Order: sequence, then C-alpha cells, then structure tokens
Amino acid sequence: MGIVKYLREAWKKPDVKLLRERMIEWRKDGAITRVERPLRLDRARSLGYKAKKGVVVVRVKIKRGGHKRSRPNKARRTKRLHIRKNLRMNYKEIAENRVARKYVNMEVLGSYWIGKDGMNYFYEIILVDRKDAGILNDKQLGEFVKAPKKRALRGLTSAGKKARGQRNSREKVPKAFPSLRANKRRGN
Repeated sequence: MGIVKYLREAWKKPDVKLLRERMIEWRKDGAITRVERPLRLDRARSLGYKAKKGVVVVRVKIKRGGHKRSRPNKARRTKRLHIRKNLRMNYKEIAENRVARKYVNMEVLGSYWIGKDGMNYFYEIILVDRKDAGILNDKQLGEFVKAPKKRALRGLTSAGKKARGQRNSREKVPKAFPSLRANKRRGN
C-alpha cells in the first residue's frame, strides 16, 4: 500500500484530540487563511492538487446554523417573521464562492471538508493561478485556466453541481436540466 492509501484510511477515523487542538487554532484565524500545504493530501491530490508554483491551498471557516435574514426595523412587511432562510447552496459551495470572490485572479479547482466544531465548518479549497505560465502549459490544470472564468460563482464545481441537482442523470431528474429556473421558465 502507498502512503496515499494510509492517509485515506487515517481520515476515516481521525484523531479527535489532535483535530480539536487544530480547530482551536483555526478559530483564532480569519475566515479565509492561506496555508502552505494541504492537510488531507490524499483528497487534495484526487482533486488535482500539485505542489508547484501557481497552485494555492486556502482554509475557510464558515459559521454553522440557519442562514438568517435580518429583521426589518420599520414599516409593515409581509415577510417580517420569516427570519430563517433556506439556502439552495450547501456550506461547501458557500465556502468556494467566498474564496472565488476574494482571490479574483485564481480559479477554484475543488474543495474538501477538514473538520467541524460547535460553531464552524472548516474546508480547504484548492486554487489555480490563471496567469501562471507553468499552469497554462500543464496538461491537467491548463484546461481549468483556459475555460471561461469563475467556475465557482456559476456553480460548475463539484459542490455547485451537487447543490443544483446536476449529479443525477437527465432521465432520472429531467427538471434539473439545464437548471431548475430555466425549466420553470419553460412552463414544465
């Protein structure tokens, strides 16, 4: 067995004490923190991570709980009591979108879960530099850079497709294609 298989097995039942200590440190950091190397190397490699110039790993902290809408202060509102907002995005997609907005010159390659505590979810997101010459010439990573920009904001990453119901086949879920909104517009 290679080292990647051992890493994968170790993350199936992670050391709780060590992970708790790490999360205490992560809580002190900002919402988006650049890290030197990925914590889950097996997961990062499967998503396309390479230890080369132009590939960056970022840790993201996201608050858990309901996504609340702020209560209006004045005037009569029909939606006054509806503070719970049921987002159609999952936490992973929210994390990718926030990173994509912060790092405008980078493209989101993928992301993976690294932990959660009582308050936060933690994800690591792999980014690729769009202008780097080494990335442009790379066979695997070059296609992400040459494709149209902002995959994460258009819901084209794996987490985005899952939230939009695009992981199923067109036969199983015909209303999810090309999108729920487009299908509704067609009158189906």
